[in-house]
Amino acid sequence: MATRKRASLSSTTEPPQPKENTQKKPTSDEFQISPPKSAVILVLSLFFFLPYFYLIFHHYKIEQELKNSILINAALSLIGYFITVKLIPVASRYVLRANLFGRDINKRGTPQGEVKVPESLGVVVGTVFLVLAVAFQYFFTVDSNWVVEYNAALASICFMLFLGFLDDVLDLPWRVKLILPSFAALVLLMAYAGHTTIVIPKPFIPYIGLEVMHLGWIYKLYMFLLAVFCTNSINIHAGINGLEVGQTVVISAAIVIHNIMQIGASTDFDYKQAHVFSIYLVQPLLATSLGLLAYNWYPSSVFVGDTYTYFAGMTMAVAGILGHFSETLLIFFLPQVVNFLLSLPQLAGYIPCPRHRLPRYDPVTDKLTGTKDGTLVNFFLRVFGSMSEKSLCIYLLVLQALACCFCFFLRYILAGWYK
Repeated sequence: MATRKRASLSSTTEPPQPKENTQKKPTSDEFQISPPKSAVILVLSLFFFLPYFYLIFHHYKIEQELKNSILINAALSLIGYFITVKLIPVASRYVLRANLFGRDINKRGTPQGEVKVPESLGVVVGTVFLVLAVAFQYFFTVDSNWVVEYNAALASICFMLFLGFLDDVLDLPWRVKLILPSFAALVLLMAYAGHTTIVIPKPFIPYIGLEVMHLGWIYKLYMFLLAVFCTNSINIHAGINGLEVGQTVVISAAIVIHNIMQIGASTDFDYKQAHVFSIYLVQPLLATSLGLLAYNWYPSSVFVGDTYTYFAGMTMAVAGILGHFSETLLIFFLPQVVNFLLSLPQLAGYIPCPRHRLPRYDPVTDKLTGTKDGTLVNFFLRVFGSMSEKSLCIYLLVLQALACCFCFFLRYILAGWYK
């Protein structure tokens, strides 16, 4: 994760303290987790729940069976939120014992910059997510036609969670990180039984002469690349407190709203089932991510690690692929696409790529200044000027929300004309 500086094992081993000093006040190097920032979570949740309940209960006439399954999944997800909030302080103590901690580089030169912050707390979110997904499948049977793909999706997500934690422990180089998601994506593609066709946009039908085009292995290659992109894009659009989890929350909320709109507007049963399947995966992701954000919001008490970024990216990719809205998903990821294009010269090795491509922090003004590194975070600071870390995160999340709103607007104006 880009917001921390990992300390070596030798530097973290402290000499044993005399018995009489064990009751002394904790130093700045000792960890004390802050209470969850529930007010921030409440405000963010209102932006989602208001349109969510309006669409489900008022705007669309959704079949009662589908509506019940969505709401049961939402109730389980809400339980997952509270479990996540309770488990993170417990897990934080264990990861600190294992010397999995970091120091916040964006607070270097201040007392906060010297505090050991527990790392890789995304493992809590991933574990709770998988338990919820399995419990939902066990108690509320998923349609038999979707069982294989549902289990393949969970296998891909679990595989990516493991690889992300492996990265946090071994601190793998960038080029290896780009390859890791491809292994998890293969699990999904092996079980994919959906269509491999695309609907030709209406303006191009006279030139192509087809309304539907069968792509075969090319379509599966596209899904493979999409899964790899989504997983890595969350990981490289990072560097400030709350950004990784915050962008996941915004995109996940947009995915759920999009799925509900498609379920309500469609009359095709299989099409509805695909979007319901997507909701089953994204609602637990959204709820558990909100639980993590309660501790990761500025000033962060925990770091999420590559464990979370890989897990979150793969979950959203799987939901988009098996829900058959990969084009829409890419527009939701528009800031991540821009960040990837800005990062490409450094990731490809044409321009030197430092270990941490973070903004420059000034402890006197408590503001961040953009560097020449190719990230959206630095580009945003170069364009709009120096600002505090909290303000920068809020602006970037607003930008993410605007990208999602642009996607909804684009689908609305092109409906009936483009497809």
